[in-house]
Amino acid sequence: MPDQARDQARDRTPAERAAGAERAAGAEGATGAEGAAGAERAARAEPAVQVEGLWKRFGEHIAVAGIDLELPAGQFIGLVGPNGAGKTTTLSMVTGLLRPDQGRVRVAGHDVWRDPVEVKARIGVLPEGLRLFERLSGRELLGYTGRLRGLPGAEVDKRATQLLDVLDLAGAQHKLVVDYSTGMRKKIGLAAALLHNPQVLFLDEPFEGVDPVSAQTIRGVLERYTDSGATVVFSSHVMELVESLCDWVAVMVAGRIRAQGTLEEVRGDAPSLQNAFLELVGAQGRGAGESLDWLGGAR
Repeated sequence: MPDQARDQARDRTPAERAAGAERAAGAEGATGAEGAAGAERAARAEPAVQVEGLWKRFGEHIAVAGIDLELPAGQFIGLVGPNGAGKTTTLSMVTGLLRPDQGRVRVAGHDVWRDPVEVKARIGVLPEGLRLFERLSGRELLGYTGRLRGLPGAEVDKRATQLLDVLDLAGAQHKLVVDYSTGMRKKIGLAAALLHNPQVLFLDEPFEGVDPVSAQTIRGVLERYTDSGATVVFSSHVMELVESLCDWVAVMVAGRIRAQGTLEEVRGDAPSLQNAFLELVGAQGRGAGESLDWLGGAR
């Protein structure tokens, strides 16, 4: 998406964000080119991510078993499930980090494996176990990342300064990344993923191991990002966090999608997403250590 159109998108309200056609109207008026505006509007009406028949096997273990997903654009989307459900494997395939055995993935209207350059220009990724250039300082890392993305140096430096300030990393910008704490690493990784202003941001357990202050900072940045019309897809197994952040949820269990839809649709009649999740994964009412009669108490 052109930078001008992306900048204009940030001035729109969440109500405009909810209607794909209306989200493009401001850009149309600014450009005055009806043909280009029509193409932009059509592209925006497409889902952010389309997954069809996605499979991945590791030896005898099936990690992802033929899932289908259609993730709406301009939403805060949660991919949730217990440990080992296949969330990380799915996100790795969707973002082009892992080749699927079978299936098709489209992101922002482009096929991930047939048109990888176009897809990578439109996405930001913060994977689990992020590996960074640790012998660079935080500012050097952002400068290097932005220039790799093809952004002009002056623009990279401006955006880096703003991101370092908003993410409370300005005081550590000249410190080597190897000396960053877990929370600081998450924040500098998020800054690198946001630097080129992607249409879709993929985050794998972005709040895991992060202190409450850093988590609140990250959350504020992500909420502002989605309010601008962009899309966030993140994995988690913390239902309270997902319920407080997400508009749309997919529940994954044993490599399959058990439920997907708006938060209200997935929660249904359950008092909370946590209750609905436990029922979907078959853990409702499961005993919590009744057989451990030797545990605790006086000897």
